[in-house]
Amino acid sequence: MQETRQNRIARLLQKELSLIFQSQTRMMHGVMVSVTRCRISPDLSVCTAYLSVFPSEKGEEIMANVNNNVKSIRYELGTRVRNQLRIIPELRFFIDDSLDYIEHIDELLGK
Repeated sequence: MQETRQNRIARLLQKELSLIFQSQTRMMHGVMVSVTRCRISPDLSVCTAYLSVFPSEKGEEIMANVNNNVKSIRYELGTRVRNQLRIIPELRFFIDDSLDYIEHIDELLGK
């Protein structure tokens, strides 16, 4: 179970990452990327962020782009939270496909 400090830092990172993705995807019309959840390791060195991509067909393309630009995203995050955090955590991104799973279950129940 995560501690209070970990939760506060995870919420801060989630907020700042969502603002970064919002500004970057504004240029790509018809694509929306949101950060659904952030988890941070107990030593605050690794942040695992789960991204939800709409439309989900572009998820693989967006994730490839994000994984290629991890260093620039971490640098942007560092400039935003440099006064709150001493060490900027390493970032790991995964697709959060829970909404697609819920939609699939709804389709199965509707039959």
